[in-house]
Amino acid sequence: MHVYPIAAAVVWGTVAGLALPRPAYRLSVAPERPWRSGCPAGLPYPRGWRGWWGPVRNAGHPAAGWRCALVTAGLCAAVAAGTGPRPELTVWLLLVPLAVLLARVDLTVLRLPDVLTLPAAAGTAALLGAVSLLPGHQGSWPRSLLGAGALGLFFLALHLVNPDGMAFGDVKLAPTAGLVLAWYGWRTLAVGAFAAFALGAVAGLVLMAAGRAGRRTPLPFGPFILAGALAGPLLPS
Repeated sequence: MHVYPIAAAVVWGTVAGLALPRPAYRLSVAPERPWRSGCPAGLPYPRGWRGWWGPVRNAGHPAAGWRCALVTAGLCAAVAAGTGPRPELTVWLLLVPLAVLLARVDLTVLRLPDVLTLPAAAGTAALLGAVSLLPGHQGSWPRSLLGAGALGLFFLALHLVNPDGMAFGDVKLAPTAGLVLAWYGWRTLAVGAFAAFALGAVAGLVLMAAGRAGRRTPLPFGPFILAGALAGPLLPS
């Protein structure tokens, strides 16, 4: 096991996780509303990047940042253990905090903001293209791009068939998951996509059995797409 990359990943995940509560709070609004410009007490956040990263002032839950930090650090450690000291690990470690942020927003308000999903796809494609030029990587950039297109089209087809069952935000998140999964192979792409739907189905059944959801209750699917994407760096290729 590669101890130093895992230790560095834990440190990175902890620092990044502590910075997530504020963007999660600001983006957790209804789709037709702009993001929040101030804290719960109505005080405006600073303009620019300083207004986006850090704890939520007057939120009343100082432990929220540490919960995010624990989740992000744990995922970063798992990804580092699965990937090892390869160049693509840097890309995955950048994506993990973004994935935690997306999952938290989707779980809160059932939406995946374009301000996160669209840059995630473009940035991941560009970074993997750069990684493909470095020695020691274990993946294929052309296959990754094809996988992003294939998974995106598959989710788009599901959305067109049943818009209530597959939200368009999930369609825009799918290419990022496709980039991560297809980097390691078509089998990994299939496993990750299947895992997303299987996890979503199990969660839905559990919620219905507990009386917390019905057959028509909308459920956030973004967290399951992101969980399926973990099959890329975690499964042996």
